[in-house]
Amino acid sequence: MTDHTSDPDHAGLPDYALPDALEFSRPEQYRALFEDTRLQIISALSERAATTSELAEMLEKPKGTIGHHLKVLTDAGLVHVVRTKKVRALEAKYYGRTARVFWYHRIAEGAGADERAIGTAATELAQVPAQQRHEVFANIRYARIPTERAEAFSNRLQDLLLEFADEPRAGQTTYALAAALYPTTRRPLTDDSAAGGTQERAGTPTSTADAG
Repeated sequence: MTDHTSDPDHAGLPDYALPDALEFSRPEQYRALFEDTRLQIISALSERAATTSELAEMLEKPKGTIGHHLKVLTDAGLVHVVRTKKVRALEAKYYGRTARVFWYHRIAEGAGADERAIGTAATELAQVPAQQRHEVFANIRYARIPTERAEAFSNRLQDLLLEFADEPRAGQTTYALAAALYPTTRRPLTDDSAAGGTQERAGTPTSTADAG
């Protein structure tokens, strides 16, 4: 399973109470979450509760469109109204997530979620203005390690992502932290001991036959 992700005075958590986690158990939850606009809504609600109008302004989409997506998410149990506020003669509804973290399996609409996440990161990275390139860190490393060590690194990355998401909100720039750990088809070097021949120490010259 993997997760999809959280008042400045409380470690960056939203301004409403919510359970720590929700594990997906129904097909409609997969259908509801894995749509671009709904993913953006879920992400936005990690910061604070918001009204349909606020989400529409943030995502630059019609209120009717946002209202539709909120209904889909509500019916699937992924968002709900966390409070209301009287605005003139109307009652504004503030929506929030039903959990800080959603756990799902890589099945149905969840299949390919990892690839889409990294694809989104690559697209956004390419759009960073030249004057902000100094704020970017991106790299890739390969290591031939046992499965249990890969799992340990994966757990540490998960913890780091959650720590990042829970940072107190401040400033005017929204940053993204992307992470991926995956097995590859890259062939390893053959171990020296298996390759045969004499091992040489770095910096030690080899002997050669004299010419003549």
